[in-house]
Amino acid sequence: MLLQELSDIFAADGPLAQAMPGYLPRKAQLELAQAIEETLRNHATLIAEAGTGTGKTWAYLVPAFLSGGKVLVSTGTRTLQDQLFRRDLPRLRKALALPITVALLKGRGNYVCHYHLERLSGDERALKSRSEMGQLRQIQVFAQQSKTGDRSDLSEVPEDADIWSRVTSTRENCLGQECPHVRDCFVLKARRQAQDADLVVVNHALFMADLALREEGITDLLPTVEMVVFDEAHQLPDIATRFLGTSVSSHQLLDLARATEAAGLAYARESTNWSEAGKRIEHAARNLRLVAAPIEKMPGRKATFQAIPNPVEFDAALDELLGVLDHSIKLLSVVSEKHPDLAAANKTCLDIRSRLYQWTQPDRTGHNALKSAEPGVDAEEGQNAGAAVRWVEHSLHHMRLHSAPLSVAQIFSRYRSKEQAWVLTSATLSVRGDFGHFLRQLGLWDAQTLSWESPFDYSTQGVLYVPKTLPLPNDRNFNECFVDALMPLIKVSTGGVLVLCTTLRAVDTIAGLLQERFEDEDIERLLLRQGESSRRALLERFRTGSNAVLVGSASFWEGIDVPGDALTLVAIDKLPFAPPDDPVLEARLNLCRNLGGNPFMEYQLPEAAIALKQGAGRLIRSEQDWGVLMVGDTRMIDKPYGRLLWRGLPPFARTRESGQAVDFLLAKQTAG
Repeated sequence: MLLQELSDIFAADGPLAQAMPGYLPRKAQLELAQAIEETLRNHATLIAEAGTGTGKTWAYLVPAFLSGGKVLVSTGTRTLQDQLFRRDLPRLRKALALPITVALLKGRGNYVCHYHLERLSGDERALKSRSEMGQLRQIQVFAQQSKTGDRSDLSEVPEDADIWSRVTSTRENCLGQECPHVRDCFVLKARRQAQDADLVVVNHALFMADLALREEGITDLLPTVEMVVFDEAHQLPDIATRFLGTSVSSHQLLDLARATEAAGLAYARESTNWSEAGKRIEHAARNLRLVAAPIEKMPGRKATFQAIPNPVEFDAALDELLGVLDHSIKLLSVVSEKHPDLAAANKTCLDIRSRLYQWTQPDRTGHNALKSAEPGVDAEEGQNAGAAVRWVEHSLHHMRLHSAPLSVAQIFSRYRSKEQAWVLTSATLSVRGDFGHFLRQLGLWDAQTLSWESPFDYSTQGVLYVPKTLPLPNDRNFNECFVDALMPLIKVSTGGVLVLCTTLRAVDTIAGLLQERFEDEDIERLLLRQGESSRRALLERFRTGSNAVLVGSASFWEGIDVPGDALTLVAIDKLPFAPPDDPVLEARLNLCRNLGGNPFMEYQLPEAAIALKQGAGRLIRSEQDWGVLMVGDTRMIDKPYGRLLWRGLPPFARTRESGQAVDFLLAKQTAG
């Protein structure tokens, strides 16, 4: 591919301009595309930060189309994945008139499973309500008519409906080639299409699931490609941590108990007392949850392996559960060939038993039965690369045992083959141009790092407002004061308002306070809060509500694109420092401290800076957008480290006076 070709394609009279109304050539977009083309040619790694409005999607898709090789594009969310596949790729393929074949591949939980659907259809008692009966009928019709079986195509059944978990498969309960419906399997069809396509769209969760499976020696999930593009790459460290760890929940154990009893009674009734076998698993699981109850009184209702308040009782209950699972494995292995349901129960039992035992190692004395000491391994390197943090999470309805790696850098970085090119791009990868934190997290030391500013004129399009009168966030009256400072802006703003909170508790408190103020002052605005319906439904109501107020937490800080007057005010309550009760964060900070580092400057501050930049990025989404970004945390101005945070934000005009922020909104609305 010649660089000249790229400049022609992105030119004002090029094929993109002719095919897409409103297209504007952008220097940064062309430079990013050229850098990606060079990365592809050199089989190198590029980390590219490109501000909002650069046009990242076309910048990586055009070189991918022209490369002639197989390309994998990994996105941050399934929503973005669908947008790429259904909107962006068809438009570009048409504009460039290239015969590129594309495929969409998601995790198996996104596809209806004929076998599990048939089982549920034959067991009326498993349906929990009349609405589930209706949902089941819709899924049955959908499975017969759909070519893909992708549940996102059936919008009538809510994305978060409980029934989906019973009509889709997991790696543990999939029957593979033994399944009577293997020829019609939607998962296998999607994987075959991915193997044959020129460009495959996946999401980070699936990419990490593939990486985790390769660690176990399983390599049949994703196809081999010449280039991988990670869009929204800032999410990779967290998603990698989640998928390279393991977890076992009390729900999974109770499901196993039910599946063991049901399969045994149906297909091997004479071989043992299956009701007793199921009850033993259930009793041992409930006993472990009961023994773990003191954890509910601990910060965040979590306790690390070392901090469990009653370790002797907990370990004894866990040992008892492992023994019960061993007994169940013996019973199931004898009859597993009699029926696929028995084989699936046996496979699940083996998998859960394995994960639970791994969780117990090393034991309280430091002995690790799973590993022999490796001579010649540097202690610091071993601590960093192989160490994991283990914790228990306990609540009223469930208990979960988690394990996560302290560092994903070694595993992630060795996953790239020498023949592959990797491109990692996002609007938020650096802290004021320093990519060190991101590079350390993923171990991509040999990567080229480049950065492009957003083309937007932030100094005239937006104002950053940090009220000077607010108390510190730990003040008991902070939320009331925050709402007091926000109300004058809400009153004059005719567009939508997005309030971003750092905790779910703050979402409820601030939404409650706003509701009271709206009622007291007779303000008629639609007030939406996270948790009252699905994220997708809330965003749809927010977009169509024109002047709605949406209060949300973590999942609303990014991936929200609401251009125009539907969003003219973004208010952030506090600086997004991760909560101190996160066991993974706590362990990483301790490790950094033990190695002589400064955990706050090396880890907490960069994480907060990137998250803050993500939240701020919701405000200005196009050249025509305008609005106010209010940050209620005065530490951003008053603390020495605050300069690093506000300088990392887009170059808005700045004020600490409420009147100036109000005047800006009024002037823009009048001009509009």
